[in-house]
Amino acid sequence: MKWVNHIAIAGATTAVINPTLVPFAVLGGTAPDWLEWVFAALGRKVKHRTVTHYVTGWAIGLAAALLLWDFNGILAGFFYGGLTHVLVDSLTIAGVPFSPHSDRKFHLFGGRLRTGAAGEYFVAWGIVGVCLIVSMTLKPIISGFYPYFYGWGNLYEQGLIDGKEWKDNRFNILFHEDHRVLPISADANSKRLRYAVYYTPKKPAFS
Repeated sequence: MKWVNHIAIAGATTAVINPTLVPFAVLGGTAPDWLEWVFAALGRKVKHRTVTHYVTGWAIGLAAALLLWDFNGILAGFFYGGLTHVLVDSLTIAGVPFSPHSDRKFHLFGGRLRTGAAGEYFVAWGIVGVCLIVSMTLKPIISGFYPYFYGWGNLYEQGLIDGKEWKDNRFNILFHEDHRVLPISADANSKRLRYAVYYTPKKPAFS
């Protein structure tokens, strides 16, 4: 698949779960290809879709990040992106190697797509569309908040933030680590919690 589609799939699927990890997932989503350049720069050329495209390698890396050790989800995001790359590559006719111990190429759903053809874009952007629908469905707590975008305008209209905070953040479409959404009261009629956004100032580099 083309990089634009790898980036779209890795980014969209990650954004549904945790938007802050999208950059690392996108980096991992292209890693199986650019790692080939790294090997070449180190004096060891590898063929395309070989050692950097092992399905088991990326799956084991993701499992290790989730179960053993990680740093703020960064490694999990990176290995997840890499796993999406090799899995969507397995949809193509060329396929990918499943593991170092397998001589046959792995094909998901029969491997019927051709790289660069219309079917590739249909699948990739269909996944993006599904992720967008899912993310909009998962916004039941606050009107306007869902994994892709953060509804500063809605929070201002509800009186949960002041005009200054709205002006400062109206162009920040993604949720930032220095903001925390906390429950402040419950509406007995709608059975929904009201939430407020609290700003946590970053600690100075030197005290």
